Amino acid sequence: MFDYEILKVIWWLLVGVLLVGFAIMDGHDMGVGTLLPFVGKNDIERRVVINTVGPHWDGNQVWFITGGGAIFAAWPLVYATAFSGFYWAMLAVLWALFFRPVGFDYRSKIHNATWRSTWDWGLFIGGAVPPLIFGVAFGNLLQGVPFHFNDYLVSTYTGSFWQLLNPFALLAGVVSSAMITMHGGVYLAHRTEGQIQHRAISGALIAAMVMVVSFLLAGLWLRLGGIEGYVITSVVDAAAMPDPLAKTVVRAADGWWRNYEQQPMLWLLPVIGTCSALLTMALLIARRTGLAFILSSLAITGVIGTAGAAMFPFIMPSSTMPNASLTVWDSVSSHLTLGLMLVATLIFMPLIVIYTSWAYRVMRGKVTESHIRANEHSAY
Repeated sequence: MFDYEILKVIWWLLVGVLLVGFAIMDGHDMGVGTLLPFVGKNDIERRVVINTVGPHWDGNQVWFITGGGAIFAAWPLVYATAFSGFYWAMLAVLWALFFRPVGFDYRSKIHNATWRSTWDWGLFIGGAVPPLIFGVAFGNLLQGVPFHFNDYLVSTYTGSFWQLLNPFALLAGVVSSAMITMHGGVYLAHRTEGQIQHRAISGALIAAMVMVVSFLLAGLWLRLGGIEGYVITSVVDAAAMPDPLAKTVVRAADGWWRNYEQQPMLWLLPVIGTCSALLTMALLIARRTGLAFILSSLAITGVIGTAGAAMFPFIMPSSTMPNASLTVWDSVSSHLTLGLMLVATLIFMPLIVIYTSWAYRVMRGKVTESHIRANEHSAY
């Protein structure tokens, strides 16, 4: 079995993989939901759009559930503190997600234009709101979250919901929302044809451009806009038992850039995020939608990886008590817990990938209007 220090890093990487997997797999479902009211101009077209993701969306949410479970089990202090500070934001995500299962199941049960239009907008909310809030959350993490611990390691959040909606965090929300919308548009272009495909490509191109511009602006803001990063100045025993108060942390103007200065190879992450999005646009124009989906997935990996690499080893910095900032080293579960979870992950993660790949292979191909008309009662 790996020693404690290595397991801590492994779980940082695994949580990152789960977040990227969620953004790629459940993200294209949400992107399709975001584009639904604008790409589908009538009921048949909207049913085509819905049926591109209808058979897969609930399976893809396994990534979301697994990611949340992994954070709960591997980083319990992060989970508890985040759900305290981001309580109303997380509730907003859950409320938005409620529209998805009900919308998919109920939308086509009644032949009524008002009924169906209402659920179409419900699916839009379920697709558009979560990526926006997740991006806002990341923006706040990069600025630091106002929380502190007492001597019993009970956390207290001293901010408010409205403080989360600050300008930089909203810009990060734009990056996230545009990224997911681009990804959904690429997937929709791959699974449809005709006017629906044309509109999906147009939506994906606009979203990709917004993503690239806002991503670069966020990077410049972090570098030049006075947002300080966090740096550990004391000696850290990476193999010690977790104690978030047993370190010294300071804020520095170049705090989030030091990893990039020490490891220049990390610059590949923002380059991949930006260039992959631009290549996605070129491939969409050339109607190479399958390859565009791969490049779009790489763009997501690059963007999320950029933030993760900048913050390492910090997971949830504290703006009001920097020494209480939660890091990879001091917010984790026990050695035994991390080891048992790693074994379970090595068993079940491949199974998730295998069954997901099989499902997409079986249900591959274009979804057309003629297919919807021929399967009036079995399609969504």
